[in-house]
Amino acid sequence: MSKKTMGIHHITAIVGHPQENVDFYAGVLGLRLVKQTVNFDDPETYHLYFGNEGGKPGTIITFFPWPGAQQGMIGGGQVGVTSYVVPKGALEFWEKRLEKFNVSYTKMERFGEQYLEFDDPHGLHLEIVEREEGGANTWTFGGVTPDVAVKGFGGATLLSTQPNKTAELLESVMGLEFAGKEGDFARYRSTADIGNVIDLKLTSMGRGEMGVGTVHHIAWRAIDDQDQLDWKKHVKANGYGVTPVKDRNYFNAIYFREHGEILFEIATDLPGFAHDESVETMGEKLMLPEQYEQQRSQIERMLLPLKVRGLD
Repeated sequence: MSKKTMGIHHITAIVGHPQENVDFYAGVLGLRLVKQTVNFDDPETYHLYFGNEGGKPGTIITFFPWPGAQQGMIGGGQVGVTSYVVPKGALEFWEKRLEKFNVSYTKMERFGEQYLEFDDPHGLHLEIVEREEGGANTWTFGGVTPDVAVKGFGGATLLSTQPNKTAELLESVMGLEFAGKEGDFARYRSTADIGNVIDLKLTSMGRGEMGVGTVHHIAWRAIDDQDQLDWKKHVKANGYGVTPVKDRNYFNAIYFREHGEILFEIATDLPGFAHDESVETMGEKLMLPEQYEQQRSQIERMLLPLKVRGLD
């Protein structure tokens, strides 16, 4: 069986206070909070989803806010940098915007592209790059308009404890195309127009420590349930232990840890984020899966209040 991933579905990270998280990703980066829900395995913790106007796969970054939790350490077995893509000509806008909100950044070049590198308030490494690829994000918020708005993921930089094993997986199992090497990085591409560029650091990294400011897992796209089952067979046939399918309400998910110790998920594009609330009202209130609805009042008392607000 030969399979090729379309690219990144979502990336999930651990952060601190939820209001700080919302202020940065909505207030500074201009993303839409497309879903407020809870960690299905720990319903006393938010699970917040940010993306483009419709929550399209390839635009979604999700967070487990753990206020007061221990700071993590970025290292092997993790996504080291999450990359966002903006329209051509928008980088100057983002330089000024980061300066406006006192976000320190550095400029760098990789594979012939200019990047702005910076951290979110909880230490997560981010970068912004211009590309023609990808449709415009029509969401407008806080002074971020579609002509400059984040379109979705540019991709991610992977840090591996065994880079040669991770490289083999990316090509022979996930079906990414090798696009070249530069310095200490190898670049791979998928078939999608966003979330499609993966840079792998070729030097082995000591294992990172999970905590605030680190990525928990990276998820790849499956078209539908049957495609995901095909992926499950494919990954297992290549010697990786894969979890049973888990219902995450907005997608189904399977998980496996590759040999470089990065946790991978394969998530279905469907049903998406608008099946339990309208596209127009997504993200405005706490949505709970059926198994927790009877505990709503208790859960709401446990969660810290949050609000999407403009910071201008």
